[in-house]
Amino acid sequence: MRRQDLEAMDFEELWLLHEELTKILAEKITAEKRELEKRLAQLNQSDQFSETEGGAAQTGTSQPPARRRYPKVMPKYCNPLQPTETWSGRGKQPRWLVAALQSGHTLEEFRIPENGEPTDRSAGGREHS
Repeated sequence: MRRQDLEAMDFEELWLLHEELTKILAEKITAEKRELEKRLAQLNQSDQFSETEGGAAQTGTSQPPARRRYPKVMPKYCNPLQPTETWSGRGKQPRWLVAALQSGHTLEEFRIPENGEPTDRSAGGREHS
């Protein structure tokens, strides 16, 4: 329909057209929703199938997939005021380290010496050859 045709219609005709369009749209939305739900159900079935194929046990409840296992990383930095607080150098820096760095300390001051490295930090750090 052209715009001129719509403008030529009186209020009652436009209102009936509006109701008819609303009904048709509601039916199409419902059909589209059913189709999407059917596709989602198929995807969920294929996900469950691939989990059981891989040897995962089905418990009846939907559980998130198991997290990937990462190797244990040894700490590289230690809080001298609280030696149990360590950081591996990965991820977000801990609060104690952020505060120390903001107050003028360097990251190297908190490094845990590896085997073979000198443990005396007051000597000025690493030896120069």
